Formats: sequence, C-alpha cells, structure tokens
Amino acid sequence: MNATPQPGDEAAAQAANSRLVRDFGLLIKSATRLEQRIDTELRRTCGISHTMLEVLIRLCRRPGEEVSQRDLADDLTLTSSGTTRLIDRMEEAGLVDRVPSPADRRVTLVETTPHGRTVFLRAAAVHAEVVEKHFVEPLSADDYQRLTAALGRISTALDT
Repeated sequence: MNATPQPGDEAAAQAANSRLVRDFGLLIKSATRLEQRIDTELRRTCGISHTMLEVLIRLCRRPGEEVSQRDLADDLTLTSSGTTRLIDRMEEAGLVDRVPSPADRRVTLVETTPHGRTVFLRAAAVHAEVVEKHFVEPLSADDYQRLTAALGRISTALDT
C-alpha cells in the first residue's frame, strides 16, 4: 500500500466524506441492518426468509387476486430465474402452489396454501414486533411521522 499522498487524494477524501454520501450511507446501513434483524428472527421463529415473507405479503394483500410469477419478480425486483428458485423453495415448503392461469395457458399463477397463510400470519406478527422495536420505538411519535412522510415523498419522487 502506498502511503504517499497522490494527486487527487484530498478531493477524493472530500467527496467520500460529504454530507450526502454520509447521510445516504446512514439510510442504507440502517435499512440493511433492520432487514437483517427481520430476516434472522423470521428464520429462527417461522422457518422462512424475509424475501419469502414479502412474497406471502404480496399474495395475501388482495384475496382472490391472480398473481403471476412475473408480477412477483417485478414486485420483488428479482430476476425471473431468482423468482423461480424462490417459488420452488416455497412450494417445497408447502407455502404456495403454482396453478395455470385460466386466461392464458402461458402464464403460471402463484397462490398461498392454507399452511402458507398460517405461516404468514405468524411471520407478520414477528415482522411487526421487530419493526416496532427497531424502527418505531427509537423515535418520538412526531419524528416517526416526519420520517414516514419524508420516505413517502422520496418514494413518490422515485416513481416519476
């Protein structure tokens, strides 16, 4: 490693230590650590990953809605093959079933099983406990309201 200062070192250090880099890094680090806590607790208590819970949330959100594997891939920002492998594991665990679409035989729909809904209800409670403890409780009610409002505005801005 070369400890001798190089041209551009100072400008690079300034950029790496900028307020925007620091603040965005704090957001990403917090979100990643929270997701890891949720995933660890879900695996320990329910035997599913956080990504599997996200699939179950999507499938349970509107009962009777037809959800294709492609819809799930888009919603979860997974590749088609990644979604296929995830649904394979969930099907093997008895959480979901694949069914042919009555409207288009080229489309495979995914639906929860009774066991999947039971696991989902327990996992949703675990998820809520972890989020409450690590996302809600550290903030005052006013700070939490401001944070969620700000995140909503950021999400809306990213949708455009």
